[in-house]
Amino acid sequence: MRNILLTISYDGTDFCGWQRQDDKDGGEANRTVQGEVEKALEKLHKQKITLYGSGRTDSGVHALAQAANFYTPIDSIPAENFVRALNAFLPDDVRILEACEVDEDFNARKSATSRMYRYFISLGQAVSANNARFSWHVPNYEPNLERLNKYCECLKGEIDCASFAASGDDSVSTNRYIDGARFFIQKDIWGEDLLVFEIEANAFLWKMVRTLTGTLVNLDKTNAPEDAMEKILLAKDRTKAGVTAPPTGLFLYKIKFDGIRRHL
Repeated sequence: MRNILLTISYDGTDFCGWQRQDDKDGGEANRTVQGEVEKALEKLHKQKITLYGSGRTDSGVHALAQAANFYTPIDSIPAENFVRALNAFLPDDVRILEACEVDEDFNARKSATSRMYRYFISLGQAVSANNARFSWHVPNYEPNLERLNKYCECLKGEIDCASFAASGDDSVSTNRYIDGARFFIQKDIWGEDLLVFEIEANAFLWKMVRTLTGTLVNLDKTNAPEDAMEKILLAKDRTKAGVTAPPTGLFLYKIKFDGIRRHL
């Protein structure tokens, strides 16, 4: 059996997240990214094939480069040709970007050393139609990049992230190793300024990136002191943090496999 690693992009707007959701009552299952790719794999293989993702994304969250692997008994197709073969069976809001053969013991989730997310925020009185599905519109907000990045300085290293865990998170531990976090301004292809929050860590709690984003933006809007974020972090209390930003602006941006393997 060959082990094939896929790089997958998707517009998460019309999906109930990444993870397959089987309907136990025999009805139609919720539409998920994993489910759609597995349907394409089944059409290609004429049998069910399981796809192993590097991590789950929630309803409405997008991905520029999700990573997932599957095992195939087909040895006649060069690995790179799975891109064209699978895209022929996939809907337009899911695209396979790359495919390559990896070692038999490679697993997209267990082999990943870090995940990077980017959250995009539209500024100004109105959000353009081009960005409406892919950003959080925060009107009448002029970000202070220096202050925002001061808040981010405490988001580095081994951290108890309990203050940013959503109710219902079933993680064994709320500790995560954060490689770094930052804000910057990026112009889109139409020349519109977007505020971008980027964070990289070994893994994330449920809705953690969205809660961090909402908290940091609120601190900046209210001119909170530079140590305000650190105090929220040390409190280990979700009620001390801010709102959870909507899923529209969140992208799984990159999965890395060449760093230091840390706990999950």
